[in-house]
Amino acid sequence: MATLTVEGVRKEFGATKVLHGIDLAVAEGEMIVIVGASGCGKSTLLRIVAGLETATAGRIVIGGADVTRREPKDRDIAMVFQNYALYPHMSVFDNMAYGLKIRGLPKAEITVRVQQAADLLGLGALLARRPRQLSGGQRQRVAMGRAIVREPKLFLFDEPLSNLDAKLRVAMRAEIKRLQRRLGVTSLYVTHDQVEAMTLGDRLVVMHEGRAEQVASPMEVWSRPANTFVAGFIGAPAMNFLAATLAPGGELASLKAGGSIAFIDGRRPLPDGTALILGIRPEHVTVGGEAALPLKVDLVEPLGAESLVHGALPSGEELTVRLSGTSPFPGTILPVTIPPMLLHVFEAGTGRRVDGLYEGRRAAQPASVAKAAADR
Repeated sequence: MATLTVEGVRKEFGATKVLHGIDLAVAEGEMIVIVGASGCGKSTLLRIVAGLETATAGRIVIGGADVTRREPKDRDIAMVFQNYALYPHMSVFDNMAYGLKIRGLPKAEITVRVQQAADLLGLGALLARRPRQLSGGQRQRVAMGRAIVREPKLFLFDEPLSNLDAKLRVAMRAEIKRLQRRLGVTSLYVTHDQVEAMTLGDRLVVMHEGRAEQVASPMEVWSRPANTFVAGFIGAPAMNFLAATLAPGGELASLKAGGSIAFIDGRRPLPDGTALILGIRPEHVTVGGEAALPLKVDLVEPLGAESLVHGALPSGEELTVRLSGTSPFPGTILPVTIPPMLLHVFEAGTGRRVDGLYEGRRAAQPASVAKAAADR
């Protein structure tokens, strides 16, 4: 095992800036998942760590050693690719053993290492087969086995499950997590799939346009997103966003959709009139209540035990609600309420999270209801 430190890494391809100064410290045995949409720079960052790309600026330190200028073979890493990268003319055994043979390890040690990895991955009966005789999941296991036998300081995964079908992806995701926990090898895992990111990572690096928007545990990213990009990217379906404005004097913000938000704790770190974006996840929106807003239902997606209801508020803003049980029909009006404790507040101009307004004591209600509550 080893630590990994990424210090101020930037990457430019000519005039195109791909990475804008990435800093990351990975502890021994930690599984870090880099997640983001296509083109955000996550694979470029992984390739720089691997030595397959050269950073324009910054340093890569593995196990305390600066490897920024070292060749990939001298970094003591193992990489698992999206396309498996297996030699079609070699058996499973030879594919897994090839890197060890190149390094000149004794034949007996190679056999032991390959057999141990094969047993770990359930490949013991497949060692004589060629890649074309294997399923996609089995090929991916071989690719992981080839990485495991090297006993590297660092595992790098570049979207290894993207070529698998949905059911197999779920099974392989669980298998990768079990393996990483058992082996305890420091790992970087790149994916565009937020479910993979949430379930695999000890911490997430959420990237957008070459910047690390947030580095935190999966649950912190989900419950306290740093900005509107992270809030909208993590979570399925995506978080709803509603426009609001801090009202002058008092403790209210006016919703564009109607009604007001009461800041119960009275703290107002931003000036009156500041434009806000209020976020609420679909599963946190409730139906009914005195403070309900009318949602005109446009589309219902039945998912079995629950449904996703999509509609529009009087302001024209779209809102998605996750409901269990009976769902409304398109064209009907559904009264929806924003629960007080589950809002997220962002500054409209920058998209940054605003803390201190009503952390843990949030309320969404018309001004009349807020006044009545204050009178009590």
